[in-house]
Amino acid sequence: MPQLLRTTADSSVHLTGMETTAPTLNGLEPLMSIEELSEYLHVPVRTLYDWRLAGKGPCAVHVGRQLRYFVSDVHAWLASQRESEPGRAPEGV
Repeated sequence: MPQLLRTTADSSVHLTGMETTAPTLNGLEPLMSIEELSEYLHVPVRTLYDWRLAGKGPCAVHVGRQLRYFVSDVHAWLASQRESEPGRAPEGV
């Protein structure tokens, strides 16, 4: 049986090229920790918490006391942040 637990060193998630519709070994969509999302977006973890308090940023899921992010939610949030034209903020921002 494949090992499902990973160490911190090899649990880094990279969204580029990640297929979000493909199920993992257990049939569930991949989740990111707040630390992994912070690393991917190159923003401090504190910024992600601040965005949550302000109602900004991607939606999260509570898993016990930890926050996790569905990779598809991160993709959708990033798409909503895209400029409609160079130099123009997305609508509603």
